Amino acid sequence: MNVPNHSGRDSDLIRCLGLPEKGTIYDLSSGWWRHMPNFDGYPRFEVVTYNSPSGQRIDGRFPFDDAVANDVEFGYVSELVSGSLHTGTHIDALCHVTRGPDDEWHGGVSANRAVGDYGANRGDASTLPPIIGRGVLLDVPGSLGMEALPPGFAITGEHLQSAAERAGVEVTSGDTVLVRTGQMKYWPDADRIRRESGGSGVDVDGARWLAEHGARHVGADTMSFEVRPSTVPGNPLPVHLYLLQERGIHILEWIYCEKLAADGVSTFLFVALPLTIRGGTGSPIRPIAIV
Repeated sequence: MNVPNHSGRDSDLIRCLGLPEKGTIYDLSSGWWRHMPNFDGYPRFEVVTYNSPSGQRIDGRFPFDDAVANDVEFGYVSELVSGSLHTGTHIDALCHVTRGPDDEWHGGVSANRAVGDYGANRGDASTLPPIIGRGVLLDVPGSLGMEALPPGFAITGEHLQSAAERAGVEVTSGDTVLVRTGQMKYWPDADRIRRESGGSGVDVDGARWLAEHGARHVGADTMSFEVRPSTVPGNPLPVHLYLLQERGIHILEWIYCEKLAADGVSTFLFVALPLTIRGGTGSPIRPIAIV
């Protein structure tokens, strides 16, 4: 299978691979486990045992049936996993959000004509390429002298610019930009996240700032990236519509930024490999930052 280059230019990839100087790797993922915190309305994440040695013995199934010789009493364990592809650290595919009476996602594709019984057939997770490039962390609470933003705090373009200036970085075309609110300081205590910092996130002005500075992917340490409740009347998730539906910019959520911020890391090699699940509206990812 031919994998498309993340930037369209081999020179960009080679340049980005030269960014690390220390060889330190930061794991930016949430982890995954049964009934972990999730966005309201999504199914709970489930992990259940599907096969076990004891069950195979009792039921007389392979490899404890009469069809095979099993003198060593070989057995195996497997599992069944269910839940939303937007559980924990993940990336949104373009087919994730729609707008208008014809339910259109990016590129004018109507969900009414592109979603079948087995998922979307265009703009789905199977089209998500590997993400390998320069990452930038914008620590908004750090730039404001806070540990975490208060609930419902709307991050504007001015806030992002101030965070970039404090870090001494400039967002450039092709960057993956991670916005820290501080919510995952309390992870995985969902009640405390809601109480201490819930709903803080990027507003439309901040989203425009990111797009205008050329960000290829944007992410945050929150479940929905954007500020909630919405600051735009009549539009419950305006940032998702602007970035995904209008601009075709992928959103990453539940990105763990605490160790990067604590170590004062602002630029790094960012690597994340989406699962190319046909029909999926997103994919779990395990992103890393290498410095």
